[in-house]
Amino acid sequence: MALLVIASCQLMVVLDITIVNIALPDIQRALDFSTTSLSWVVNAYTLTFGGLLLLGGRAGDILGRRRVFIFGVLLFVLASLLGGLAQNEAQLLSARALQGVGGAIASPTSLALISTTFREGPERNRAFGVFAAVSAGGGAIGLLAGGILVEYLNWRWVLFVNVPIGLLIALATPRFIKESERHPGRFDLTGALTSTVGMVLLVYGFIRAGQDGWRDPLTLASFGAAVVVLAMFVLIERRSRQPITPLHMFADRNRAGTYGIMLCLAAAIFGMFFFLTLFVQNVLDFSPLAAGFAFLPVSAVIAVGAGLASRFLPTFGPKPFMVVGAILAAAGLAWLTFTDIDSTYAGSILGPMLVFSLGMGMEFVSLTLMALSNVSTQETGAASGLLNATQQVGGSLGLSILVTMYGTASRNEAEDQVPAFLSQATPAERLQFRRTGELPAPWGDEVLTSGVSAAFITAAVFTLLAALIAVLVIQVRPSDLERLQGGTGPGGPAG
Repeated sequence: MALLVIASCQLMVVLDITIVNIALPDIQRALDFSTTSLSWVVNAYTLTFGGLLLLGGRAGDILGRRRVFIFGVLLFVLASLLGGLAQNEAQLLSARALQGVGGAIASPTSLALISTTFREGPERNRAFGVFAAVSAGGGAIGLLAGGILVEYLNWRWVLFVNVPIGLLIALATPRFIKESERHPGRFDLTGALTSTVGMVLLVYGFIRAGQDGWRDPLTLASFGAAVVVLAMFVLIERRSRQPITPLHMFADRNRAGTYGIMLCLAAAIFGMFFFLTLFVQNVLDFSPLAAGFAFLPVSAVIAVGAGLASRFLPTFGPKPFMVVGAILAAAGLAWLTFTDIDSTYAGSILGPMLVFSLGMGMEFVSLTLMALSNVSTQETGAASGLLNATQQVGGSLGLSILVTMYGTASRNEAEDQVPAFLSQATPAERLQFRRTGELPAPWGDEVLTSGVSAAFITAAVFTLLAALIAVLVIQVRPSDLERLQGGTGPGGPAG
């Protein structure tokens, strides 16, 4: 029951990143969003969620994880209710930002609670497997849930649905989860402020780059400010007696490698969801509901991969699953590059999507376990927050790079397709093209497919880089295997 409570919270927080995607057209019509401002329905959540994860993880260490977990869930519930009731653009964006704050408090605390609730060895391995499957598969479940809610109710229910779920989680938590040991001390407010501001600037820079290009003045200013503020953060943490993020965690090569792998893989999984959603709706003409169901196998196969990894980790250690998982993900993405306008879901999308998902399921279990290995109890919240922050930053950074590759390839393809279109278009079609700049099918489908293929090539490179890091950096010691099997190892229990 404790694992059900923790996993339900993580699912609620993770799927909220994608559940609103399906509802965006309805939100735009209902609240009169412009096309540019509509993107902030997603970005307002991502910015605050990614920027405050470190603070949320550290707060659980100091104030008690169960207490902070409940607070984060209730804040998320309140924000969801306010968002569902929003009557204008400003109200909805404010509610989405507040949702990100609640998610940033609850998510790293929920991961840390696994370390303190379940005994090290097979029991904790299985718990990490469930948590990893939920984290990796939540995006696909969000697309399905969003499609169902929009199809049969309306867009407001993609937010209202969190209210009863969150309240049940908050009520069940005191009954099934014990409070963790508090580690009182001076709260690193300066470190919290600089880390939060720096992360927000960094994530904003990535999002801005994806929308307006890498040469946009505000993009460059955001990156420059992020470098300055994060440099200040590092200096503050080096001098702090009780830092919000103990920098010595990066001295462990396995943990540093884990963060590098997570950066690469987050870019790939964010990109896969984003571009396949575009493809199946715009080229294959799937309805929102059908698009949601199309991604349902992703969650199922991620769960299979996570289950395999958690079962055999004590025997083989995490490194083989990190390497094999990244190679499988790369193979799936490379396979997707062969899609064209004549592709079908069953013939061209389902197979590579399942291969990719199997690899990601293996990866997320191994990465979660390695990130929290050999971390003291009082620092598990900080380690959890850092892993989650790495995932969000990697996803934002990678998606902005993939969108840039998509834009370049699609513009090049459009140069070939526009003359072909103009030679066959009716006067009405030409007038529509001059007004919107958008090519109709099949010419527009060719442009989109070319861009999507270029993006998947880049995503495959990211996953191969993750495999290379796993091969060259990760080292599993005999004591690590002993802990995975339920022993203490020479260094005592981790976490």
